[in-house]
Amino acid sequence: MLAIAVVLVVAAVCAVLFGVLGPRRPRLPKDRRRPGEPTARAAFARSGGALDDAVGDVLGRHGWDQRLAAALEAAGMRIPAARYVLILIGVALAAAAVLALPLGMIGVLLGVIAVPVGARIQLGMRGGRRRKVFANQLDDTLGLLAGSMRAGHSLLRAVDAVSREAESPTSEEFARIVNETRLGRDLNDALDQAATRMRNEDFGWVGQAIAIHREVGGDLAGVLDEVGHTIRERGQIRRQVSALSAEGKMSAYILLALPFVVLGILFITSRDYVARFVESPLGYAMIAGAVVLITIGALWLKKIVSFKF
Repeated sequence: MLAIAVVLVVAAVCAVLFGVLGPRRPRLPKDRRRPGEPTARAAFARSGGALDDAVGDVLGRHGWDQRLAAALEAAGMRIPAARYVLILIGVALAAAAVLALPLGMIGVLLGVIAVPVGARIQLGMRGGRRRKVFANQLDDTLGLLAGSMRAGHSLLRAVDAVSREAESPTSEEFARIVNETRLGRDLNDALDQAATRMRNEDFGWVGQAIAIHREVGGDLAGVLDEVGHTIRERGQIRRQVSALSAEGKMSAYILLALPFVVLGILFITSRDYVARFVESPLGYAMIAGAVVLITIGALWLKKIVSFKF
């Protein structure tokens, strides 16, 4: 019976994913489509669109749609929030069905919990990598801006040139800035929003320099060169400190892992000795004290080896 249930769950998940990832609803109205273009959609595609709308309504009512969309955007994933949630649901059900065979209900709970947690961690890691790449490209970005300004282009033309010539994610962020200004948003606001979105203080300085230049005038290319020089020096100091703190971080990892390694060795070689910790209230108190001390030590070590620029 369990195998039949697993097969049915996997089949349902495949049907849902096919509907979500299958042919989408045409964006153009029917009277503007090319002659002969098929207008009928498969049942799975219609169900996928209905699921998208239903999940989107649920996310909107709870205020989760904007936060999830912001996280997806920061990670560089061009997918609607509702569709991403549906994919996670499908993957979680499939993982639960597969893990249910060897582990039973524990496998089901593990699959249902591990997939959303893993997706959240993945979004955070991808967003962090994207912001780091943007920060590393900032020096070249300022060089492109200054070069375009010296070539006689206006500021908006220089920003548009960076959006076309720079690498990702800088090109994507500058393309968004260009599109926002074309829709009527002030350039200073668009630059400040990009700095906030990428959590980059250096780019915030660039936005402030551009805002001051637009008010008082002057040689913006020279100002950008000076800002780029400052950012370059800050980057060198940041990399040097990161290299020096790597040894401390490795020592912290070893010290935090050592109690668990010793416990594992004792559990393998002398299981009766370890079992005494769970046979009396004193043993439970010792375990709680060890957890508290390890937590305090981990927070202390993190504070020592972490630096803010």
